[in-house]
Amino acid sequence: MLRVIIADDHPIVRIGQRVVIEANGRCKVVGEADGPDALLRLLSTTPCDVLVTDFAMPGGQQADGYGLLSLLARQYPDLPVILVTMFANVATLRASLAHGARAIVAKSASARELPQAINAVIGGQTFASECLRVQLVEAGTGDQSQLPQLSGKEREVVRMLASGLTVSQIAARVNRSISTISKQKSTAMQRLCISTDVDLFAYARNCGMVP
Repeated sequence: MLRVIIADDHPIVRIGQRVVIEANGRCKVVGEADGPDALLRLLSTTPCDVLVTDFAMPGGQQADGYGLLSLLARQYPDLPVILVTMFANVATLRASLAHGARAIVAKSASARELPQAINAVIGGQTFASECLRVQLVEAGTGDQSQLPQLSGKEREVVRMLASGLTVSQIAARVNRSISTISKQKSTAMQRLCISTDVDLFAYARNCGMVP
């Protein structure tokens, strides 16, 4: 019986994950956590074979997102970590794998794909949601480990956008045309395989560009 710990700050999500994980009779959820602090306490006392965790669980002393993944990789290097997130894009996939996750599952597809992800990581493989695999094909790369590379100017535009400035305000601040800033924003989103401002702001936050 595979022992699984799940972490998500929404109780209804944890209930659904428990049902899905235990449905085949091969896995048992041995603990639940509602944030990074509770998760680290749980891991220190409860042995498990797989960790299924949300990406964004703000609050508490410990960081969520990539900071939490890095900490887990250092403290529990042999524990397969499956990331379940609403921020399912290629940029998050690449960065999450680089920070130690073994699988990334879109929340919209977790009921169908979570058991597949567990089977994959237990077998020593990585796993990505189908929607992410499609994005990788569209981006013209199968390399999931390489972090997306932004130019210095693109990174600065993304940081200022995520800080709340508009394209016009950024253009005035850095003494460039609005069309230049718009193009840099567009190019950055294409490089990151991100299609919405919400995902762009989430990426900036999770990468530490903004508090």
